[in-house]
Amino acid sequence: MSTSSQPLTDGTAEAASDRRGTEQGGTAASRTRRLSARIFGASAMSFPTWAYALFFFIIPVALVIFYSFGYKPDQFTAVATDQLSFDRYPEALSASFVTTFFATLRISILGTLLCLLIALPFAYWLAIKVSPAHRSLALALVMVPFWTNFLVRTLGWQIMLSPDGFLSQWMQGIGLLDAPLDILYTRAAVQIGVVYNYLPLMILPLFVAIDASGKKLREASYDLGAGKVTTFLRVTLPMAMPGIVSGCLLVFIPLNGDYVTATVLGGASGSMIGQLIANQFNTAQNWALGAAMAMILIIATLAVVGLGFALLWVGQRIAARLGSVPLTDGKV
Repeated sequence: MSTSSQPLTDGTAEAASDRRGTEQGGTAASRTRRLSARIFGASAMSFPTWAYALFFFIIPVALVIFYSFGYKPDQFTAVATDQLSFDRYPEALSASFVTTFFATLRISILGTLLCLLIALPFAYWLAIKVSPAHRSLALALVMVPFWTNFLVRTLGWQIMLSPDGFLSQWMQGIGLLDAPLDILYTRAAVQIGVVYNYLPLMILPLFVAIDASGKKLREASYDLGAGKVTTFLRVTLPMAMPGIVSGCLLVFIPLNGDYVTATVLGGASGSMIGQLIANQFNTAQNWALGAAMAMILIIATLAVVGLGFALLWVGQRIAARLGSVPLTDGKV
């Protein structure tokens, strides 16, 4: 009995070993196929996205963070990183930096609000009132400024706002001014320039959000007895909130770091924080101090954006209590 059971045991062991080998081989082949599909399959289509983010955002920001812990060793060297410290951050928080930062923050917040106030009725008119046959032309006209270089557009405003420019002569001609227009190289000129330069970035997401809000919901609101103002406040505006958030982010973040508009239109009295940072990198050749200023600007911008999202959350709760269209992640 024991002699006959031995071959059976060996056969069972061999079969089990073969099964394990087959399973391991299948598992290895399956892992290879999954890895191949991940590298060469559909996920490879995302390569341009993460490569762009890696080389044009993550690596540059990482270098700025690294340089902010360095120092300027001598007159001819921009940065040294053999001794890392936080000394540049207290140095960056000088009185002139803090004053210019709050002036920049005021220009950025006011510019974002002005863009929102101008873009909201225009996007509403474009999405609801303009016929589809003429809507493409209107959108193209909105995008025309983006076909021109940013610096050229700003220089155009420098010519227009000059005391001898067209605007000054026109306002004197119709009696609005008794003397030449004296607004160039002031913060008011910078405010006008940033609103003009960044307004399309607010119009486009608002137009998409209002256009996607749906004609049927507005008609249902009218059928239930709501007027145009009530429908706008309780249906259209809550549903356009994702577009408002996107537009505010698209305007506020680049506006906060803009230095071209302030350099061309602001002069010394309309300086912004971007100019101080650019001067540290280009003129003073103190990359460590400029990087520390840039990091403070990034952190402050993120803090303001976080505060904005908190206020948005509060606004959504208030809108829900008022009986507006309930939203979850931007959807009805």
